Amino acid sequence: MTDATRYPREFVLGLYERMLLIREFEEQVKFLFLEGAMPGTIHQCQGQEATAVGVCSALTHDDYILSTHRPHGHALAKGLTPLELLIELFGGATGCCKGKGGSMHVGNLARGMLPAIAIVGGNIPVAAGMGLAIRMQKRAQVVACFFGDGATSEGAFHEGVNLAAIWNLPVLFVCENNHYGASTHYTKITRLKTMADRAAGYGIRGERANGNDVLAVHEAARRAATECRAGQGPVLLELMTYRLTGHSRRDPCQYQPKEERQAALRNEPIGAFARALLARPDVAEADLEAVRSRVERQIREAVEQARQAPKPTAQDVLTDVYA
Repeated sequence: MTDATRYPREFVLGLYERMLLIREFEEQVKFLFLEGAMPGTIHQCQGQEATAVGVCSALTHDDYILSTHRPHGHALAKGLTPLELLIELFGGATGCCKGKGGSMHVGNLARGMLPAIAIVGGNIPVAAGMGLAIRMQKRAQVVACFFGDGATSEGAFHEGVNLAAIWNLPVLFVCENNHYGASTHYTKITRLKTMADRAAGYGIRGERANGNDVLAVHEAARRAATECRAGQGPVLLELMTYRLTGHSRRDPCQYQPKEERQAALRNEPIGAFARALLARPDVAEADLEAVRSRVERQIREAVEQARQAPKPTAQDVLTDVYA
């Protein structure tokens, strides 16, 4: 675990609060979904909080992210509020996508997040296109594109990464390696030692980092974003993490070996970071408890408000439809 004393107290406590916000949000959403309050399905990210928070903390407000079918953590890490997300998940008209996106398509352009793309790997060519737009408009921005280990076997991965590489686009490709593409272990889909090794085939830099260490992720993403901003990108980051929940809510995770899962629970990112914070002389258990109480209150209030949000009307069916 990276030494947390190297960073300002407010910064590291802010990272902890954002990770805890994602975890509490996902836990509440799990129960809300099971009680039938949400249409559609959900794909959750418990255990992967450090990847979202670490990457987004290395970006600026003006930078963009692209997400996947598992977007809640990315959205909260980029600055979307629990309320606008919950309303969207409830199908409310005042949600971040006016109730038309649902769980797998959340986003808010004003906060730097394009609506998520649920097709595995489908966001990767889009990220290259965004990088090209940034280059043509001569803006000092970066696009961070999240995807899972399974997406590296999609044709869209090759097309998007190759295009970004040959045109030297400011794209940070973020592979969240949570060990499983649905139920298939990542070692079953490649002979490479790491997914980061794929970068060599495109002539770009690749790096693997501990995706359960939020500060290690932050440092790796900051280096990569700096390179992209300086015209030295793109960069492929592989963040090693672990999904503590099913691929979707109906997945019992029987393919995860018991010992592997127990090890992942011992090393999950929020508990690990809490221990690192408590090693600082200026952070006490009472400080972390205050953060937990604040997060729980924020989520509780957001749920209460989201339940009351108005639903879209029949007159809204064709608004915001462009094709």
